[in-house]
Amino acid sequence: MHHLRTCAAKLRPLTASETIKNVSQNRTAKLRTFQHIRCYSAPVAAEPFLSGTSSNYVEEMYFAWLENPRSVHKSWDVFFRNANSGALPGTAYQSPPPVGAILPALSSSHFQVETQPNVEKLVEDHLAVQSLIRAYQIRGHHVAQLDPLGILDADLDSSVPTDIITSPEKLDLDAFKNRMDVLTVGGFYGLQESDLDKVFHLPTTTYIGGNETALPLREIVRRLEMAYCQHIGVEFMFINDLEQCQWIREKFETPGIMQFTDEEKRTLLARLVRSTRFEEFLQRKWSSEKRFGLEGCEVLIPALKTIIDRSSGNGVDYVIMGMPHRGRLNVLANVIRKELEQIFCQFDSKLEAADEGSGDVKYHLGMYHRRINRVSDRTITLSLVANPSHLEAVDPVVQGKTKAEQFYCGDTDGKKVMSILLHGDAAFAGQGIVYETFHLSDLPSYTTYGTIHVVVNNQIGFTTDPRMARSSPYPTDVARVVNAPIFHVNADDPEAVIHVCDVAAEWRNTFHKDVVVDLVCYRRSGHNEMDEPMFTQPLMYKQIRKQKPVLQKYAEYLIADAIVTRQEYEEEIAKYDKICEEAYARSKDEKILHIKHWLDSPWPGFFTLDGQPKSMSCPSTGLNEEDLMHIGGVASSVPVDNFTIHGGLSRILKARAEMVKSRTVDWALAEYMAFGSLLKEGIHIRLSGQDVERGTFSHRHHVLHDQNVDKRTCIPMNHLWPNQAPYTVCNSSLSEYGVLGFELGFAMASPNALVLWEAQFGDFHNTAQCIIDQFISSGQAKWVRQNGIVLLLPHGMEGMGPEHSSARPERFLQMCNDDPDVFPKRTDDFAVRQLYNCNWIVVNCSSPANFFHVLRRQILLPFRKPLIAFTPKSLLRHPEARSSFDDMLPGTHFYRVISDDGPASKNPENVNRLLLCTGKVYYDLIRERRTRNMESNVAITRIEQLSPFPFDLIEMEVQKYPNAQIVWCQEEHKNQGYYDYIKPRIRTTINRSKPVWYAGRDPTSAPATGNKAAHLMELKRFMDTAFNINAFDGLV
Repeated sequence: MHHLRTCAAKLRPLTASETIKNVSQNRTAKLRTFQHIRCYSAPVAAEPFLSGTSSNYVEEMYFAWLENPRSVHKSWDVFFRNANSGALPGTAYQSPPPVGAILPALSSSHFQVETQPNVEKLVEDHLAVQSLIRAYQIRGHHVAQLDPLGILDADLDSSVPTDIITSPEKLDLDAFKNRMDVLTVGGFYGLQESDLDKVFHLPTTTYIGGNETALPLREIVRRLEMAYCQHIGVEFMFINDLEQCQWIREKFETPGIMQFTDEEKRTLLARLVRSTRFEEFLQRKWSSEKRFGLEGCEVLIPALKTIIDRSSGNGVDYVIMGMPHRGRLNVLANVIRKELEQIFCQFDSKLEAADEGSGDVKYHLGMYHRRINRVSDRTITLSLVANPSHLEAVDPVVQGKTKAEQFYCGDTDGKKVMSILLHGDAAFAGQGIVYETFHLSDLPSYTTYGTIHVVVNNQIGFTTDPRMARSSPYPTDVARVVNAPIFHVNADDPEAVIHVCDVAAEWRNTFHKDVVVDLVCYRRSGHNEMDEPMFTQPLMYKQIRKQKPVLQKYAEYLIADAIVTRQEYEEEIAKYDKICEEAYARSKDEKILHIKHWLDSPWPGFFTLDGQPKSMSCPSTGLNEEDLMHIGGVASSVPVDNFTIHGGLSRILKARAEMVKSRTVDWALAEYMAFGSLLKEGIHIRLSGQDVERGTFSHRHHVLHDQNVDKRTCIPMNHLWPNQAPYTVCNSSLSEYGVLGFELGFAMASPNALVLWEAQFGDFHNTAQCIIDQFISSGQAKWVRQNGIVLLLPHGMEGMGPEHSSARPERFLQMCNDDPDVFPKRTDDFAVRQLYNCNWIVVNCSSPANFFHVLRRQILLPFRKPLIAFTPKSLLRHPEARSSFDDMLPGTHFYRVISDDGPASKNPENVNRLLLCTGKVYYDLIRERRTRNMESNVAITRIEQLSPFPFDLIEMEVQKYPNAQIVWCQEEHKNQGYYDYIKPRIRTTINRSKPVWYAGRDPTSAPATGNKAAHLMELKRFMDTAFNINAFDGLV
């Protein structure tokens, strides 16, 4: 909208038809725009009140006058009549006639009148009031009464913004008068105390008037104080969407908006009773146990139930939640509705563990429950995701699971499935994963169409004062980066909390955007019930000891208002206490802990009723040749008409077609074959990560881009079969922690999907280590939760320096749960049972066909395990890294170990050295062996599956070459890579009958050298060791 720089452009004489036309056009337009018709000679400086924001006010008044001259003050009526007749703005004013007088018709000879300074004062005062209203909307939250303890300001700043008139109710009268003096002539607004009783027209950007269009200044200030400076502080004016800002204004400014029926108040009281008495019951029964209780923020339970009630009423069927440990048991009991006896028995130290795995503490466990919502009378499913003590790590996991559930039920706008994330104040401000998760919120392949974030703001982190824990005013300021509105609320005002939660649920339903509810509360105990907080927060905890619980406060308020009687209140307490006591009695009958009862993501129908695999076998992972040819044909073509691809890509597709014609595949084509075949079988595939659409090394090209049309793309994989499953391939944000957590959550939702995350380079998983350690490696042991996620980690020493060389295989192997000193029991299903008993599968394939098989095996297994696959870089285009269709036909399968099939295998007794290796170094070894002409006396065996270790096959290899030395060869440094994992397991396999020698790089702290010459020298040195038959003579 153009600002009015001169009135002449808009207030020129208008004909009647022009007036009607302009009014109709501008009133129907969403935003008013003006064209400067002509300019008079009067300079802008001569009319200062018409510059800047003044023009907005004059514009509003002018359009009101055009519609109805009686709707504006008579002085404005005269002004606009004179100006419309041709008077310059400064001379258009004329004193209004006495009351009852008839306004004479104006002619061109009457428009010149004496300039009246009161016009400018009137405009400036109205503009001042508009600015004042806007100041409250922007900064009112800074003076809202948010802290229940009355100690700290929630924004850590006790000063009052200089452009807000704080009402006499908040300050003493003298302070208020001093405040008014600051804002008088020479101050912000030029308003005087005498102006408080003047009536001002309200702008369209406020709803404080309700049905009134004008109010006295005193009432304007009072209503602004009620809307923005009481127990709710609203941050929203940074949002750059007018509709959203207007929506929020209406929800908080409209007079009487926060009204509750007596029934709603009684429901709120009953929920507070359950929340409070649950914690008190646990404290009475287990006073010396850690439980991370909710005392000080008991209002969280009715808050969450309000969000769920309103969302259910809006059509949501499934709510997925993530939260830290504080208040978790209460949420399980009173929101998810976990059986109380199942919670209480967790406190029994004599309870036996029945399920496999290590289990976890009670305040980390998850839950899944389906029930009727009593308010909406609709069925709703609630899932609380299990998580570790790493605060906020669960955030992206919840978002991924939510996205998956939306995908599988066809919820394309988030109307049926939603997520709620709970946070602590210190973690919300301090943990970078919060920021990463927010930045996924509006990306096409990651959005969940709005998450409701609830911050339990204890105003302390363990023992750390918030003034030492964050640089931002609020712990919630990170949410501003995605334009999420932030509603701060005093947690000791239950009705304010419920109103805010109701608005948050409506916001999410209306705009499908994130929203934050900041429950400003306190923590009645220390970090846990055994902790002494007075060591570090003496003043805070002196006040907390005096603080009346919110239940008592609210009950007294309702009793005083005769909404409930004291007897009804006490009966409500007695009723819930009885429920707890009865559940406690039943809990004593529980003798065995079944962790499976705490599953957050059950897979109905995938396992038997007792949670076991339906078989312990895996079918062949091969394909018929017809399917291989068909997939290869699509992979080497553009299945869309009039689509222009890059010339370089044309050559790549042509090369693929030649490979298909010759019945061979490279790495990219083998991956294409695996994906395409699973899509035909109805398996959804999702590949995510940085630059995965093209591939870091420009090998994949799963998304084609039209070179002539912007944003026109084609995914050939989705054109394979008529009724195939969908294929999702999506470049992620430059995040590892957040995106890997998201994909892990996506993989939780269903076993019938292949979900893969590819690191741009293998070492990029460093910043996602928390997800790997806490969820992927140990998730099944802690929570009996299987997951089939695949990590593709490009790995290899290519002489490119210490970064991007190593995917750190030693870290993954160290976390494997197989025993290096025990040869597993031999059974007919040895290989599959090993997979079932492991915590994850680690592979380093050396051939495209084996990579094809391991991807297909991931789905064809009767259970799910994470797959860690170290993938190649230079092998993507290595001429020897090719596989024949014959290695992928029906009856073929994944090779855990690939034996030497050359001359050495024909006369095994003549072999004097057996080289064991994995991955890319195999191609260096066979080249070196060929060069040295040692193919008859040196055998090279590849271990493709590192974990679980193929004890049985390695035993056969060693027995095959009875006269050979055993040497493990790797390109990684000795203290890295696979050696420390492999050596003890080989020794166990051969009953320690022989030494296991090492050929590879020497130990070092960095993964690789940054000097190409040094890299080649290291390679030559360990090749010499590997093929020098006398290298280990004299060593023990």
